[in-house]
Parts: sequence; C-alpha cells; structure tokens
Amino acid sequence: MFSAAALVLALHSTVDSFLAPEPGTGPGDHLLRGAAVLVVLTIAAVVYPLLPAGGRAALAIVLGALAVEGTALAIADTRAAGARGEDWTGFALGPLGVLLVGTAIVILWRSRKAARARYLRRAGIALAAMVVAYWFVVPVGVAILATHRPRADVAAADLGRPYEELMIRTRDGLDLAAWYVPSVNGAAVISYPTRQGKLPQARMLVRRGYGVLLVDARGYDGSEGDPNLLGWAGARDIHAAVAWLQRRPDVKKGRIGGIGFSVGGEVMLEAAASNSGLRAVVSEGAGVRSVREDLLRGPRGWLALPESAVQTAAVVVLSATAPSPSLTDLVPRISPRPLFLVYAGRGGGGEELNADYYRAALRPKILWEIPEARHVGGLQARPREYEERVTGFFDRALHGRGEADGTADSQETRPLPAKEEP
Repeated sequence: MFSAAALVLALHSTVDSFLAPEPGTGPGDHLLRGAAVLVVLTIAAVVYPLLPAGGRAALAIVLGALAVEGTALAIADTRAAGARGEDWTGFALGPLGVLLVGTAIVILWRSRKAARARYLRRAGIALAAMVVAYWFVVPVGVAILATHRPRADVAAADLGRPYEELMIRTRDGLDLAAWYVPSVNGAAVISYPTRQGKLPQARMLVRRGYGVLLVDARGYDGSEGDPNLLGWAGARDIHAAVAWLQRRPDVKKGRIGGIGFSVGGEVMLEAAASNSGLRAVVSEGAGVRSVREDLLRGPRGWLALPESAVQTAAVVVLSATAPSPSLTDLVPRISPRPLFLVYAGRGGGGEELNADYYRAALRPKILWEIPEARHVGGLQARPREYEERVTGFFDRALHGRGEADGTADSQETRPLPAKEEP
C-alpha cells in the first residue's frame, strides 16, 4: 500500500514538473524539483519495510500530510481559476493522504507496548513527533505552498481613471500581466506584487495625478512563470516594469517610483538596490524571506533556524532559484535615492526587522511604524495620514524638490523614531 501511494505521488510530481508546467516555463525549468521529489519517494518506498513500526508510522504521516496539502492546493486553484494541469492528479492525493495517516494510526496502535514506562515512552514519541512536524513537515509544506501558489482570475477594477491592459516582457522571457493608468503629472509609480491586491493605494496615487503601473508578479494570476511567495527572482519583474515606463512619453525622465507590499516590499528594495531607474521606493510590510533574515531576529529567530533552514532549502530545490541577498546588505545601495519603510505594530513575518533595515540604510530614509495596523494595513488604520505621508514622499522625490538628489529638506525626510505612538 505504501509503495502504491508513493507511486501516485510520483505521478503527480511528474505531471507538475514535466507534463503540465506553468505558462512560460518548460520541463527543463523543473529538472531539480522533479528529480529531487522522485528520488525522495523512491528512497521512502525502499526503506519503509525496513523501518520499525514507529518509523513506518512517521513516514506515512509525513507523506500523508503533504498529500492532503496537494489536494487543498488543487481545490483552491480550481475554485479560483478552474482546474488545470496538475490539479487533476492533485484531487487524488487527498484520499491517499487520509489513507496514509489512517495506516500510521493503525501501526502505532498495534505496536503499543504494555511496559511500565509506556506513558513515558508515549510522551517521548509525542514530543519527537511535534519537533519533526515543526522542523520538517511545516517548513516543507510552506515551501510547497510558496512554489505552487494558486492563481486567480482577475476582474476589471475601478482605478479612478481609465487604464490600459498590457503584457510586459522580462529579460528572461516571461510575459507579466499589468494595468497602467497614464500619468497626468509626469511621474509614475509601480505597484507590486499583484494588480488587484492594493487597489485603494492605487486609486490614492491616481487621484494625485500619478501614472500607476500595477503588475502581477511572475507566476501570479495573469503572469507567466513559476510563483515564489518569497519573491526570489522577483526583482527581474521590477526591472522590466521600470524599462517599460522609461519608454512612456507621459513619464518624464527620472520620475519613476515604486511601492511594494509584503513580499512586494522586499522585492522593491532588492530591485532598487541595483536599478537607478527607481527614483524613490516605499516598502510596506517587508520582513523575513529566507534564513538570512532570521539570523537578525535574535533568540526568537535563532530558535526558528532549523525550521527556516529546511524551508529555505526546500524552496531552493522546488524553485531551482537561489535565495535573494539579505535586505540589510541591499538597502545601503539605494542611497542617495529616498527610501520610505512602513511596518505594522500588529503585523507578522518579521516586520519588526524594518528597524534593522532602517539602521542599515543610508540617507535619505524614513521609518514609520503604525502600532495599531495589521500586516500591510497602514492605509486602513490611518487613511488620511497614510495618504499624506506616502503621496507627499513621492511628490518631493519625483518632482525634484530635494529628496531625489539625496538631500533632506523637510521634516518628513529626517529620520523618524522606530516607534511612533498612535
């Protein structure tokens, strides 16, 4: 039964990696992912009958849990955009996962011992199971989600002014879906990583006359490529967007900014570090995207290092992409262009590291914590102040009144405290 289950999982992996790759990709892009999964499943099938009862149960539970996740992703993808490719084999993984977990329970029940120390033994097994789940199953599951994000159909939106629907070509050959509201004031802002994720912020900028280019990240919704929720390789998307805006007659030279949210904020920082075409950057909700940032979090991050290391390694294998450099190494390269870091007091995912990114950055720079806000919820928490600060930042940076050349001529561009009371 276990060998048959491993065979079904191998079939799903083959379809996912080689027979039904994401649009804009081919089997050659997934050689590492497909080969690694097939090798792991083969080893599991070979060693399974050689393991003691507890080992067989643990292996069955691990594969069962990951199989259930595969079905959950297939269902989510189908509900959002219709069944496609690997979704069809993904539907079979759920019952298979339940069967594997059930088998593990039966194995554990039959192998129970009646010794005096049985309760101590069971407590030890339970503790070991939790450690394995936390350090291995959860991070691998997160890595699978990060590299298999379900796509969604994108409906038309109200941006305050008419917009163009277009595709932007990246240097590595992917077409990215985008909307563009032409500029009225000669400046434009890139919004990333989705078209529909932050429409209120886009309308806010449109009201002020900015052109706004909303881009779906690679592998997201209408864009080609493999998704990566950690944003690795996403800077190429921003580079393509900047190059497209530089050819627009309504955008004056040097008047291109960027605003990114969550992983989009991290990608925007990485892109700005190497692309001088981005003249001003707002990053909201940047946090941890690999084990490199966890090293900055002190004891809290150190305790998570095993989990973070496994997750980083799993994403490397599943995406065939190396982790991006640490943000503390990247942000100093943005200067003398102005940088605005925003983070939520009630956010998560390492948002508190924005204080570290601020310390590492060179002037001009701003740090704004919104204590009562949730993750990327600054506009909802303080709508008037958020609009004044963000649009005021772009007004000065993109219209040549001090910030764009690295000078700080107003209170807004002087360093703000890492903590700000409501």
